[in-house]
Amino acid sequence: MASSGALTGGAGRFATPDEAAAVFEDGMVVAVTGSGGGILEADAVFAAIERRFLTTGHPRDLTVVHGLGIGDGQATGLNRFAHVGLVKCVIGGHWSWSPAMQDLAMRGCIEAYSLPAGVIAALLRESGARRPGLFTKVGLGTFVDPRREGGRLNAESRQDLVTLVQVDGEEYLHYKPLHVDIGIVRGSSADAFGNVSAAEEASILDSRAVALAARGAGGLVIAQVKHRAELGEQDPRLVSIPAPMVDVVVVSPTQWQTYAAEHDPAFNTPAPPGWPASTIAPPTDGARAIVALRAAMEVVDGDVVNVGFGMSAGVVDVLSRQGRLHDIQLVIEQGAVGGSPESGDLFGLSRHPSALMDSLTQFDFFATGMIDVAILGMGETDRAGNVNVSKLGPATVGPGGFIDIVHSASRLVFCGTFTARGLSVATEGGTLRILREGSVHKFVDHVSQVTFDAAGSPARNQTALYITERAVFELGPDGLTLREVAPGIDIERDILRHMDFVPRMDGVRTMPAAIFEGDHQPV
Repeated sequence: MASSGALTGGAGRFATPDEAAAVFEDGMVVAVTGSGGGILEADAVFAAIERRFLTTGHPRDLTVVHGLGIGDGQATGLNRFAHVGLVKCVIGGHWSWSPAMQDLAMRGCIEAYSLPAGVIAALLRESGARRPGLFTKVGLGTFVDPRREGGRLNAESRQDLVTLVQVDGEEYLHYKPLHVDIGIVRGSSADAFGNVSAAEEASILDSRAVALAARGAGGLVIAQVKHRAELGEQDPRLVSIPAPMVDVVVVSPTQWQTYAAEHDPAFNTPAPPGWPASTIAPPTDGARAIVALRAAMEVVDGDVVNVGFGMSAGVVDVLSRQGRLHDIQLVIEQGAVGGSPESGDLFGLSRHPSALMDSLTQFDFFATGMIDVAILGMGETDRAGNVNVSKLGPATVGPGGFIDIVHSASRLVFCGTFTARGLSVATEGGTLRILREGSVHKFVDHVSQVTFDAAGSPARNQTALYITERAVFELGPDGLTLREVAPGIDIERDILRHMDFVPRMDGVRTMPAAIFEGDHQPV
């Protein structure tokens, strides 16, 4: 099985990782699934491709397409492809799990593009179904809009992946179809025919979309699994990729469900009686605790709530300690509904979810307006209310599902510290003290990249709050308005002096005192 012809004789052919890697030819377009923390990551196949390139110099000039961040930040996942010559182009939704690939993009060694994760999943589906790409309003006004950067991340990226079109007098973005030569997916087992089951996986992410894209283009689908199942052993309801869609199966007995454990049943089983509702550690940093407490006040019983990576995830712990998780529905773009979302490297998973969707379907659900309130991070914010989370300094992070989510949620709550790099705060007697100010302003005149386009928000009937440890801002017709200030904070000294613009200041109130009565001390 040393050539592609040897592996295309029928569905479900079994091969070693190196045999599978041998089918990749120079210049191919490769779509992959996976998410940070090792979720659905086909790393045995990735490693074999890397090994072959380092040994032979081939395959070369690959285009790699991925919706979510994949890797451990050092060696696995997308890091396997991060070699000069191995990749020519990357179209990715989230880049930060591969610093090496970020570096290639920053140095101009590759063409680099970033598109919303939900858009990438839907575009793979549309491409595989042989339709003319994806037409959507998601991304209008943001950096993926061709009137801005068109998703390009460096000067070497000259392709027009996105165009602006008019449909019945309304503006849409047209994301052009992708021709995918090979799709790499993962499951927990496969039978002799090649039916791939996700029974032991924590999520199936966009694996179906990846398989669709490759099959529709006449390409190959390579599936990595942990073990080979007997015919009839797999529950047909848990087969994520059916045999007619699978060309090559690679068995990797050392495959783990995530980086954290070989298999943790909590990620795909119901909660046992009396199980605690949250496993997220309480925020220990003073600013993070304050922001999480204030943001949790924006959640109303009965809400469908989405939380983002990082600081905003602390809201879930606050709601848990308040006994409110049973009064809301948490939804995560990787597919979980309910349960207790993980933070850190395993963000995207929930322990004991009430439902597990694939991420493509989850994003489609989001597009219906299902989310009542989205609580997300903010890297920097400008006078107009635009938010940047996708490009921080010289490094490209990518939007992940951020753009898809903010486009459709009814209420937006952006969370972040007021300044960055060195900030330290504490509460004392119900007031906030700034022990050390951050050296970087996060409220700037113009954000370096637009991930949330504030100008488009009124047309979607959205409200938006921007919550920090010392101030709360609201999006108004003229941009940001200062609404609340923490007790003990002087507006001129502690707020305006550390902003690059002066916001409107109509009816400024004091932030709720209860937020500052706990022991929120610096670590």
